[in-house]
Parts: sequence; C-alpha cells; structure tokens
Amino acid sequence: MNECLQRLGWRDELDSAFRPYAERGFIPGRIAVEHRGAYVAYTAAGEVWAEAAGRMLHNAQDRGELPAVGDWTALQPRPNEASATVHAVLPRTTAFSRKIAGFQTQEHVLAANIDLVWIVGALTRELSARRMERYLAVAWESGAQPEIVLTKSDVAESDPERVAEVESIAVGAPVHVTSAVTGAGLDGLRDSLGDNRTAALLGSSGVGKSTLINALVGEALLEVQETRRDDVGRHTTTRRELVLLPDGGLVIDTPGLREIVMWDGDADSSFTDIADLSSQCRFADCRHLTEPGCAVRAAIGSGALELERLRSYEKMQRELAYVEKRKQGKASRSNQRAKEIAKWSRQRRKHGLDQKS
Repeated sequence: MNECLQRLGWRDELDSAFRPYAERGFIPGRIAVEHRGAYVAYTAAGEVWAEAAGRMLHNAQDRGELPAVGDWTALQPRPNEASATVHAVLPRTTAFSRKIAGFQTQEHVLAANIDLVWIVGALTRELSARRMERYLAVAWESGAQPEIVLTKSDVAESDPERVAEVESIAVGAPVHVTSAVTGAGLDGLRDSLGDNRTAALLGSSGVGKSTLINALVGEALLEVQETRRDDVGRHTTTRRELVLLPDGGLVIDTPGLREIVMWDGDADSSFTDIADLSSQCRFADCRHLTEPGCAVRAAIGSGALELERLRSYEKMQRELAYVEKRKQGKASRSNQRAKEIAKWSRQRRKHGLDQKS
C-alpha cells in the first residue's frame, strides 16, 4: 500500500484481507466521522462522503457489525457523485466497545483499530478513582494500551499525592501530566504516537480532550468553549472524530460518556492486585466475605487494599455477568427464530408454494 495509507495507520496485515475487494475495483478507506448511517472516510486520494450498502445494513445482526470511527473499510467509488459506498468492514485489530446506553443489549463500538486509549482527567477537578477504574477496564478489554493523561497542570498545582493516587490504580498504564497552555507533557504524548499509531481519548465532559487535541494539532481544529474563571469545563464534543496530526499519528476525540458498561471480557486486567490476592485465598471459590483464609479481606484489614476498590471490582463483575446473560438470551431467541423460518420454508417447499408457476 502507498505512503498515504500508511500515514492513516494502514498495517501490512490488512493487505491480504483487502485483496478480494481490490480485485473488484474497491478502494480502502478509514472512517473518520460517523453521521447516523453516513460517514466521512479518509482515502489515499483525500476525504470522501460514504454510505453503507443496503446489504450491509440488512445483514448486520448488531450495531457493532456496522462501520465505526477508526474502521478500515472497502469502498466502491461513485465518481459522478463524488461519494462512495461502504461494502465491508475489514477485520479490526482492536475495538474499544461498551454496552449500548440504556436497556438494549448491543455492542457500541466507540473506536476501532486503536493502539492507545488516553484516559483523560483534569487536575482542576476531583479525580474519581472509581471512574478511572472503569475506564481502565474498558480500555484493557479493547486490546489497546491504556495511558492516563492528566490535563490543566498550568491551572492547578500538580500535587504529587493526587498523581500518586492515580498511579496506584493505573496498574501497567503510564501517567502523563500535561498542559495545553504551556505544552508540558505534550512531547511525551507525541512520542507515543510514533509509527502512525492511533489513540482514542476517553474522559468526562469538560476535562480538556478537545483542547488537548488542538494543542497537538497546533491550531483550533476542534470546537471548545472558553474556560470560565472557576475552570468548570463545559461539554462541546458531540461526535467521534478521527484527527490526523501534522507530526504523525492520529487521535480520536470522543464525547463525554454518561454511562460506561463493559461489553465483554473480565475486570481482572485493571484489577490485577485483587486477582493476585484472590489466587492466594484458601478456597478457590472464595467470595471475600467471611471465609477463613481470605487474602483479600486480610489486605483490606491491613490497609493494603481499599474496600471501595473491592466493591468497584465486584460491581463490574456483576455488570459483566448481567450483560453475558442478556447476550445468551438474545442468541437463544435468534436461534429459535432461525429454526422457525427454516421450518416455514420446508413446509412451503413441501406444498409446492415456492415453485415457479
């Protein structure tokens, strides 16, 4: 593939997956923006407006099968309309997903083919360890490398104790202390995007995600609202957008999330301390309540583990069990419906109703 596609994050392993589409005259394109079924895609020739093919929409069993920001797709150009049709999503190397908000049991892919997840928090605000734990769990589940980015160090003092508190829960995730105003810490972020890597930003509204991206770009590319004197940030990002940085690398801006529930996997990757302690319990099925020889309760008693962290871990495990139960029920209903359709088709054939007159 040419240098332009590599600049957009193309990897050699995609060559074989795309070859059948290349033989049909399709071109590769990476989804940059999603607009309710329509997309802006980056291609080697520039940006193009695209829509999903009707067959793709019809065959999709779940929202997670449709194109998401960061996806590489097979596009059929429509030169007369200066647009294209999306016919397929190439295999994802990573997918940053959550359960769709509300009561529906569907996968919501927030960003695809990402190398890093930047979990952004502002030093001017109270940093919720519990919320960061949830973000870390979803980030690890994606297959990408999580990193924590603390913003606005120019406004608030970088209290070593606050940073240390974040580092204590960021097991295996580097912590960057940054300022979009002074430029502190930005070089470290740029370095992590070497080799045309892609990072997705995750964090609450108003923590400075869009401002951070503008600082990395070097211009006011994304809309932000002026910070008030009390430094209470206000949410402006309303969509996910893939941004190409001038010095190399790409970032995906995301709106602040009001609800985040994991779609798959387990919580052990971001709670390795609890997982390690659990392996030391006397009983393999220890519930960490009143069982003798419980290493987790012993750690809480000694102050080595916070009770709130254990509760956060247990809550996440309950949510995952609930989502898995709902997914199994959905699959069972789908299989039953398929059997009913097959039976109906056999009956029609038996009575000659499907024969041409």
